[in-house]
Amino acid sequence: MHARENRLWSEAAAQSIVAACRGKKASVKEEAKPATQLAPQLFDLTSLQREANARFGFSAKNTLGLAQALYERHKVLTYPRTDSKALPEDYLDTVKQTMENLAEHSQEYRPFAKQILQGDPKDAKAKAGYGWIKPNKRIFDNSKISDHFAIIPTLESPKTLSEPEQKLYDLVVRRFLAVFYPAAEFRVTTRITEASGHHFKTEGRVLVNPGWLTVYGRSNQADDELVPVQEGESVQNESIAAVPLKTKPPARYTEATLLSAMESAGKWVDDDEMREAMAEKGLGTPATRAAIIEGLLAEKYMVREARELIPTAKAFQLMTLLRGLDVEELTRPDLTGSWENKLSLIERGEMNRDTFMQEIAQMTQRIVKRAKEYDSDTIPGDYATMSTPCPHCKGPVKENYRRFACEKCGFTISKTPGGRAFEYPEVEELLREKTIGPLQGFRSKMGRPFAAIIKLTEIPEDDADYPNAGFKLEFDFGNTQEDESEAIDFTGRQALGVCPKCSGAVYEDGMRYLCENNTGPNKSCDFKTGKVVLQQEISAEQVQKLLKEGKTDLLTNFKSNRTGRGFKAYLALGPDGKIGFEFEAKAPKEGGAAKAPAKKRAGASAASKSAAKPKRASKAKSS
Repeated sequence: MHARENRLWSEAAAQSIVAACRGKKASVKEEAKPATQLAPQLFDLTSLQREANARFGFSAKNTLGLAQALYERHKVLTYPRTDSKALPEDYLDTVKQTMENLAEHSQEYRPFAKQILQGDPKDAKAKAGYGWIKPNKRIFDNSKISDHFAIIPTLESPKTLSEPEQKLYDLVVRRFLAVFYPAAEFRVTTRITEASGHHFKTEGRVLVNPGWLTVYGRSNQADDELVPVQEGESVQNESIAAVPLKTKPPARYTEATLLSAMESAGKWVDDDEMREAMAEKGLGTPATRAAIIEGLLAEKYMVREARELIPTAKAFQLMTLLRGLDVEELTRPDLTGSWENKLSLIERGEMNRDTFMQEIAQMTQRIVKRAKEYDSDTIPGDYATMSTPCPHCKGPVKENYRRFACEKCGFTISKTPGGRAFEYPEVEELLREKTIGPLQGFRSKMGRPFAAIIKLTEIPEDDADYPNAGFKLEFDFGNTQEDESEAIDFTGRQALGVCPKCSGAVYEDGMRYLCENNTGPNKSCDFKTGKVVLQQEISAEQVQKLLKEGKTDLLTNFKSNRTGRGFKAYLALGPDGKIGFEFEAKAPKEGGAAKAPAKKRAGASAASKSAAKPKRASKAKSS
């Protein structure tokens, strides 16, 4: 069993283990332990927003609006702008009435509510008619309630809810029901198989008693049940292989994970007192966190792509600016922690309110003074000097806060054209070749991603907008007009292959590959494809393979326009010469044959379909 820090980084070492164990007999030891899992606590606003985002993709703002409507207009939920996950200790009777209401008026929730009210007949301590509703500090706790208690259903029955409202109402009701159910019970088995001195770990978890999971449709199941063996039994090693894997970077934030990070921001604070002051606060409040996220989106500091939140070049520029102004406290949760700590001191009478406000005023004056002292080109920072000289005067090109600029002439280019930050090697190539691309990651004014070639276009010396610059930066999308007045001259260019529609030659041109007969006013063929398809770059080598063999290699970076999710597929030629997606064959079920690969025409509808994935089984880990 290799711990994470003892992963096998050497393929040779992995192969030596394979060679040592192949075909050898092995012995088995295993340990089975019972485990329990309690139902999640009742919802406060932040946890409801997280769950709705993870389950349905609802934004925090949308969830707050829906919860507010369910509270104000439909009157089926309690007050939603709460940071409490508990109920008052005298609320048992109200909970009982709510359960009785669900049991009487809701066919969907009736069996669960009835079971809760009935409880365990063998439980002598249960109050008659209350069943599983009993004092429990995890549910009923006055010390965990501030102005408002947890979000639960009311005694009102919903009548006409929209689909999103119904989804959110269902989340709250099922969480309310689940919290009164017993814990789910599992049997967790850890098996150690030893072969030739090497140890392999296999884990299985079987649901023995679903408990609260019943509310969510789970029942006893044994998907991860391991094949039974006796202690010390000798087993045959039928197959062993070294499988190369890759580590993954941390996932991008979704609204659900960002809300969690905001709620627990205090853990990033070093000072013990400030961390304790922030323990129950975090960044923002349940009622304001959605507005904070929406504000960052509106100001283009991040963009929403499917469920992911992606920081923009503007956000990174802001961080550079704040570091340059030496006001990094605005970028850390320590500032909030400090304020919360001082507010606690004021509350206890250990600090004067006027002193606190004076400190804030002084800090504000210092920040404003520093901001006034700098202009956009003089913000301090760790800036680079390019090794490639200026294309206009051969002078040195240096980076500043916003641009790359020549020190001897007027040549200058933005560091973030189209909202995408340049990498240094890209700037070097652009200065050297005067063209680069296609590059991905640009965004339109509407926030939509696009790819483009960037060129340095020569301009007159007396250009009013670019004096003494010689060149200006422009996007080049290629000649994509359908009504081209002249045919493209491909003389001197190398053909990539034969057109599958008309047997003409296929060439690379700007942001596309196209048939030589698909240009000009007298075009006779319509074969073409982009250099970027659904955010997947298509190299000239892949187009050559497509034209020669009818299919590319498996390409792994497609992204659906509809869902924003990534998928893998081949690009393949159909009998009519049109290009479509071909997906990997589904893994065969035990005892069955593999299904033929699915095909679909490349387009918006096909973009959302991803390659089939085999069902996850128990994982075996080498030691």
